[in-house]
Amino acid sequence: MLKVGLTGGIASGKSIVGEMFAARGVHLIQADHVAHELMQPGQSVYNDVVRQFGRGILNPDGSVNRTRLAELAFGKSGGAPRVKELNRIVHPAVIRREDAWMEQVGRNDPKAIAMVEAALILEAGAADRFDRLIVVTCRAEHRAERLARRLKIDQAAAQQEMERRMAAQLPDEEKVKAADYVIDNSGSLDATQKQVQHIYAELVAETGRQ
Repeated sequence: MLKVGLTGGIASGKSIVGEMFAARGVHLIQADHVAHELMQPGQSVYNDVVRQFGRGILNPDGSVNRTRLAELAFGKSGGAPRVKELNRIVHPAVIRREDAWMEQVGRNDPKAIAMVEAALILEAGAADRFDRLIVVTCRAEHRAERLARRLKIDQAAAQQEMERRMAAQLPDEEKVKAADYVIDNSGSLDATQKQVQHIYAELVAETGRQ
């Protein structure tokens, strides 16, 4: 089995790229979805996050209000950024869940390609878990446009939010240095699809799958 990490900065389009690989038969798990599951009431990660950040991050039903948590983590609420505190709680549990998933995929299909999509693979020092690392990049103005649409805010606010969150991430230049493959997602979806197809063919060749 080939273990592949897929990463990139905020709003680079890595989720779309991951879906393109999945459409070709790659097994895909998304770290954001894993983290969301682990922060459901009753989970140990949920308990640890509430203990660290207070019950003010909770909705009336007891679920985590991700917007409030993000405001505390990235310093948007006026305090010092606390993203490292959050990552220390969440990252180890997410990595354990991803590793267990990859092991299961390998047991089911020894020639499978198992891909983990995660924003902070390099920042978490977790790149050595993978046989290959793919980094998705795109131009800054495209990131801001995507983030504005995702968060339903104006372009100026999206630019500020992007800069705040990117402060907790390595710059693209550093990510690219560590990559086995780089996908430039600044152009059309068709252009991105062609890059994905080229890389997919090389990954399949590595697995020995016919």
